[in-house]
Amino acid sequence: MKIKKNVPLIDQHDKNGFWGGKFGGSFIPETLKKPVEDLTILFQKLRRDKNFIKKRDYYFKNWVGSPTPFIKLENLTEHLGGAQIWAKVVSEANGGAHKIYNATVHCLIAKRAGKKHIVGDTGAGYAGKMLSMAAKKFGLKCKIFMGAKDIKRQKPNCDAMRKNGAEIVPVYTGSQTLVDAVSECMRHWVSNCDSTHMAVGSTVGPNIFVKICGWSTSQISRELSIQIKDEFLKIPEKLKLINCVGGGSSSFGFWNEFMHYKKKQVEFIGVEAGGPKNSKKHAAPLTYGSKIGILHGAAQYVNQSAEGQIEETESISAGLDYPGVSPLHCFLKDAKRARYTAASDEEALRAYQLVTKFENLNPSLEPSHAFAEAIKLAPKLNRDTVIIVNSCGDAQKDRDILRQRLGKF
Repeated sequence: MKIKKNVPLIDQHDKNGFWGGKFGGSFIPETLKKPVEDLTILFQKLRRDKNFIKKRDYYFKNWVGSPTPFIKLENLTEHLGGAQIWAKVVSEANGGAHKIYNATVHCLIAKRAGKKHIVGDTGAGYAGKMLSMAAKKFGLKCKIFMGAKDIKRQKPNCDAMRKNGAEIVPVYTGSQTLVDAVSECMRHWVSNCDSTHMAVGSTVGPNIFVKICGWSTSQISRELSIQIKDEFLKIPEKLKLINCVGGGSSSFGFWNEFMHYKKKQVEFIGVEAGGPKNSKKHAAPLTYGSKIGILHGAAQYVNQSAEGQIEETESISAGLDYPGVSPLHCFLKDAKRARYTAASDEEALRAYQLVTKFENLNPSLEPSHAFAEAIKLAPKLNRDTVIIVNSCGDAQKDRDILRQRLGKF
């Protein structure tokens, strides 16, 4: 399984929508085939439309706040020794996380398609918060599906969604987390696709939703590539790009512009949610699982029982608490272009404490998983190695969890 040169990764699928011949596809009910086909045709047109791209770039710059900062973590680097540690502070984007890119593009597509309603799923609440912000910005009525468990643990983002005029639909089935929210959102769209556009919150789902999200979040690496060259004059000879991986949108967006570099020079490291220490539950199908299953309309590595049922996950991080992963990351794993590992809840909390102790940075629990891996690696590497972590979310949404677990925020 190889990655083609000079072809965007989101386009490296076969005629049936499968990356590497086995990941992705569009496993959808008959009633959705026409809406998905129409959306696919529209997106293929818009992504090559100079006026649409100009409009996207205008809102990215003047509303989202691109480019987001690229900073060296001087104190953390000095404390750990070894490699240089830098951060792409995507949490400085409007709303506090990378989800704003995907939400903005989906709302622009919805407007072009003549839809007046938009629906989405959310786990950590960031996808929902950003979609509610963008919907308000572009005059769309918004409905967000969210697991009842996540509503309780991500109250700040829920408050923001309601303030933006969105309706939050609590989901009480299954584990009451992200996986169930996505399912209910898709069921709603089946019945309302004539008037409603659906924004899948990550690079998951049927082929077209993976492509739209990946195309949107690639803004992160477009900016980063320019910022690295401005700082170092060229791409460093030893560069490690570390990102948390749940559904996989921030990590794909963080890596995309560097796909043509050899792994020896630019290494991609994805960090999944390993869950609580000594627990058998986790949200790390790329690290601990090896079974391919169908989830939310796509073939992917999933946490799956011997009977073929999707297993429940557990993680302190609502945004990583998902039993599957993007088909794009499955492809990158099998192509051996990216390396995947996991950090436990406890490791993520320790990383959060260390980063906030030494730096004026407040990463959410999602990127804290990535910082945990950077903290492990840095002391083992030489000074000429550059580690960059995507700090893709702000911890304001996690304040109650952090106060409960650490006694302060």
